[in-house]
Order: sequence, then structure tokens, then C-alpha cells
Amino acid sequence: MAELKGKTALITGASRGIGRAIALRLASDGANIAINYHSNSDAAKEVADQVRGMGVRASDIVGDIAQIGSIPSIFDAVESEFGGVDILVNNAGVMAMGPFESLDEGDFDKMFAITKGVYYMMREASRRLNDGGNIINLSTGLTRNWAPKAAGYAGSKAAIEQFTRSLSKEVGVRGIAVNAILPGVTETDMTSNFPEERKLAASAQTSFGRLGRPEDIADVVSLLVDRRARWITGQLIVANGGSTP
Repeated sequence: MAELKGKTALITGASRGIGRAIALRLASDGANIAINYHSNSDAAKEVADQVRGMGVRASDIVGDIAQIGSIPSIFDAVESEFGGVDILVNNAGVMAMGPFESLDEGDFDKMFAITKGVYYMMREASRRLNDGGNIINLSTGLTRNWAPKAAGYAGSKAAIEQFTRSLSKEVGVRGIAVNAILPGVTETDMTSNFPEERKLAASAQTSFGRLGRPEDIADVVSLLVDRRARWITGQLIVANGGSTP
């Protein structure tokens, strides 16, 4: 278990799925949690209540990272509530699948608007994160294979992986570690509409014969923000249960 007492974690897209699991896991490690969300205020408030029930502080902060102008205000709100940010987890994401010939331009733009938002969240963090902090970006295991109908989504995440590597070189002098996690297929709202045969095939490709769970990814975040992982930075951590393409 990481020892995060007195630390503050800002997690984007934290009202559900992997983001929610990360919020609860880091709260169990002792961190205060800033729950960023875009539209589901009820779910965000529910997560905040759960976090407070674990004996740490929580705040739900609305803000769409795809709207670049809102990013400084997200950090302002966290600093006002907690005094600063020690951990940033860029979890918010949008998935749209489709072949090259028919991927909707609107869906493409939504995915890359999040990619742009992650860049500017990282830029803001590079200026405002406390020394010795951590930035964790969520990518996807789809950047490691050649899946059909996934070019747009995988491409939007591949850019984030390069942001991760570059920024690690720029903020390392301040003791800030920057890493990315590449989950395999994970049971979330985002994948709930996958055809059952696709889920079964994805499960069969893992060493454990099941899909990932949000808690599996949250535990990896907990490992990376632990002080004992301080020598790990600029890395792309594949967390897919041994899945093969």
C-alpha cells in the first residue's frame, strides 16, 4: 500500500469506471481526492461521499478538459480546497471505433479533443504540481497491436504516450515522475456495449481468462505513485493480464 497521507490527487473522469476505482484506491492509501467530472454530478458526489467515508478529504470539481480554457480553473479549485496538487491522473477519455472509410469526423474530433486536453492538463501540472509529485496518463493496450477499426482511438492515445515520455525529461529535475498505463480490455461503461463474442475473445487472450477490472488498473496507479517507485519515470506500463494481440 502506498503511503499518501497529506497528499492530494486530482483525477479526471473520476465519477465512474477506472477513474472512480483510482479515486477510491488512492483514498485508501491516505490521499485527499479531487474528483474531476464533466457532466455526471450525482455520480461524482457519490464518489466524493465514499472517499470521505474512508477518512480523507474529497471535493467534486466540474470541468471539461476538452475545453482548454477550463483547465486552469480546475487546478485553481483544487489548490483552493487542498492547497496544492501532488498527483495528477489523466483518466478522462472518449472511445469511438470504426474503419478508416467510415469513422465519423465528429467522433474523431471528440477523441483528439481529449488528447489535446491531456496535453494541456500536463502543461498546467508541469507549472503547478508540487515537487516530488506524479503524473499518470491512461492510454490503451490498442497502441501495441494492429486491431481493425481502432486507428482513431489508438492514435489519440499513442500521442499521449509520447507526451508522457517527453514531459518526464522536463520535470524530472523537480523529482516529478511521469508514466502512462496501457490497460487491456476492462469492464467499464465504455466497453459495456461490446458484443459478447468480442468480450469472450478478449478474455481468452489473457493469461487469467477474464477481462480486466477497474480495480486492477487502480492498483497499478497506486504502485506508481508510491515513493518506492520513485525511479520509474517516462515508462509505458502495459497492464493487460498478459493479453496477446
